[in-house]
Amino acid sequence: MEIEKSHLEKVLERIKPHIHRTPVLSSTLINEMLETNIWFKCENFQKMGAFKMRGATNAILNLPEEKKLKGVVTHSSGNFAQALSLAAKSLNVPAYIVMPDSAPEVKKAAVRTYEGKITECPSTLKDREETAYKIQEETGATFVHPSNDLDVILGQGTAAMELLQDYPDLDFIICPVGGGGLIAGTALAVKFFGNKCKCIGGEPIEVNDAWRSLKSGKIETNESANTIADGLKTQLGDQNFPIILENVEEIIRVSEEEIRAALRLIWERMKIIVEPSSAVALAAVIKEKDRFKNKNIGIIISGGNVDLNRLPF
Repeated sequence: MEIEKSHLEKVLERIKPHIHRTPVLSSTLINEMLETNIWFKCENFQKMGAFKMRGATNAILNLPEEKKLKGVVTHSSGNFAQALSLAAKSLNVPAYIVMPDSAPEVKKAAVRTYEGKITECPSTLKDREETAYKIQEETGATFVHPSNDLDVILGQGTAAMELLQDYPDLDFIICPVGGGGLIAGTALAVKFFGNKCKCIGGEPIEVNDAWRSLKSGKIETNESANTIADGLKTQLGDQNFPIILENVEEIIRVSEEEIRAALRLIWERMKIIVEPSSAVALAAVIKEKDRFKNKNIGIIISGGNVDLNRLPF
């Protein structure tokens, strides 16, 4: 399908009653420190604490009524599990969530709070996919991928769309890259609603598959997943990668130390709780400070679901 501006506009209208229009914050101190102007789109204040509520809601709303009755299923260890559960609950649709048995208890508890029906399995991708497929067969539920689904991608793009409505003259919008749903949606919003704006991704060096994929022109995988940014360990898919390849200007890689420093800066100076994945975008701006000097920058703060028992400081 050829994606057009009107598709994103319709998605925002569709999901608007079911999501928060999140605030945009700025920090005089951070702006002075970096000699730039940054506007933070705070999806940590979204329902269930992350941008993923947008895509999950759009995916469910777009289902025919007969499919809604049978429910939705996904595999996720974190934010998308919560997002699909809450979106489904608010729309009276059953949600079946496949979670690795190694997922933190706090995340399983959150899914249960939103009435998602959890099935645990070993943590390999193969086990997750097979378990989700089995549930599909048994229940007739529709599978919704956390990041490699066009309805999800368009839903995630509405965060940047709202940001550009508020600040139409941004030079860059920067967001973290994990499974690729957020950056693909953001890139589409920038393409259709930006005024000379460019979309850039931030990615941990430890899981730099998207950076390598952009270089090679094909989807690369990671050997390790050794990063504090636990929301960014997943890889790109065949739905979002072509969008990223065509519309993302660049991906900037940052070290674990740089992510921790950016995370601490946001917590200390902006007084808001964000998860490590969210700090990756600011870490990218700090790393390339000279390049972004005197520019107008939008940063998507992707979420604020932090395991307080595992803080890095």
